[in-house]
Amino acid sequence: MQAIVVVGLDIAKSVFQVHGVNAHGDVIVRRQLKRRYVVAFFKKLPSCLVGIEACATSHHWSRELRALGHTVRLIPPAYVKPYVKRQKNDAADAEAICEAVQRPSMRFVPIKTPEQQSCLMLHRTRHLFIRQQTAVINTIRAHLAEFGIVAPVGRNGVEELLYAIADQRDERIPEVARACLEALGTLLGKLKAQILEFDRQINTWHRSNETSRRLDELPGVGPALATALVASVARMKAPKRRPQDRFG
Repeated sequence: MQAIVVVGLDIAKSVFQVHGVNAHGDVIVRRQLKRRYVVAFFKKLPSCLVGIEACATSHHWSRELRALGHTVRLIPPAYVKPYVKRQKNDAADAEAICEAVQRPSMRFVPIKTPEQQSCLMLHRTRHLFIRQQTAVINTIRAHLAEFGIVAPVGRNGVEELLYAIADQRDERIPEVARACLEALGTLLGKLKAQILEFDRQINTWHRSNETSRRLDELPGVGPALATALVASVARMKAPKRRPQDRFG
């Protein structure tokens, strides 16, 4: 069998699609692979260029295949779409990826490290908890408003409402409603504590990363923004200076 030099790999949850060609562009392999066989399949191949769409789990598979000696390129899905020649399916997507990765003008997505993905997950989880905190606060406000209990907007207003919930002498709140509101108040307290813990972890990650510390020196940039940038941008580099800037 002729050597495979370029592979388009369409990744999925369980079944992957492989499209491999030789140096002349002839199709050598076009097949499906179950997840558990992917690493074994690529172990048998000589070092080649592998194209993958930049999507969920793509950074993981890129690191796995690079460890086997392959050159891996992540392609934004929007840049793969023009190369789909027929009705969209896994086989057509793998063929399009194989074609796109060979284009000299193609732009690729840098592969993130596990540390970068972990920090990005930390930010996203924190953001999710903040949204949940806001939802719980709004729910408490709405429920208490049904009994004529309102408070100003802001942290102090929320504290007033929590105090009213905890006050067993306040007869405006029926017993069943109070039980529900107490549960919401407990949930709100746990969310706040977890968000503070995420803030602590972000600051710890920030102090351990040189690039993040350097970004923190810029005006208007703090640890949260600096760590988010480092986690989101795989490779940071200074912009090239224009000729007119050299003597300005």
